[in-house]
Amino acid sequence: MKALYISALLALASTSALAADNTYTTDPNHTFVRFSYSHFGYTTQLSRFDTVSGSINFNAAEKTGDADITVDTRSVSTGSKIFNNHIQDADFLDTEKFPTATFKSTKFVFDGDKPSAVEGNLTLKGITKPVTLKITSFKCMPHPMTKKEACGADATTTLKRTDFNMGKYAPYVGDEVTVSIAVEASKK
Repeated sequence: MKALYISALLALASTSALAADNTYTTDPNHTFVRFSYSHFGYTTQLSRFDTVSGSINFNAAEKTGDADITVDTRSVSTGSKIFNNHIQDADFLDTEKFPTATFKSTKFVFDGDKPSAVEGNLTLKGITKPVTLKITSFKCMPHPMTKKEACGADATTTLKRTDFNMGKYAPYVGDEVTVSIAVEASKK
């Protein structure tokens, strides 16, 4: 549920605003925020948000960047229409009052020449908390089909539902939520 936060969040950017020629727009068909949590200890439930958008400024040479990502929390996809509605209720995402979650980066961390983490603020259900997205893979190159410069990343973090006023059924339904983000973005 929380996973959304990280909205996306995406794992590409960081602190300083850069020139427009370094701006990348997320690909709505290949950018998703997924989340998983324990369901009474029986199983690990997997869900995602289908609508994630945003922009990323990234400059590899200067080791800088920033990200501004929005997740449509109404696009939650659990695999069950009934549960999609349940998770959008006030006890969890409360999408009527809070239809989006946002991630705004504050720092882009490098390990050598590659980004290893993105630190930022996740706002979910009107509550803002610091989040660190650990980047597990990262690649920039010309896209083979569009020929535009593109970057992609996978990132993960762990959140607590109770930190975002979504603690119903905890601890039976796990408080810890693992968020994984897949983001692909192309230069404007």
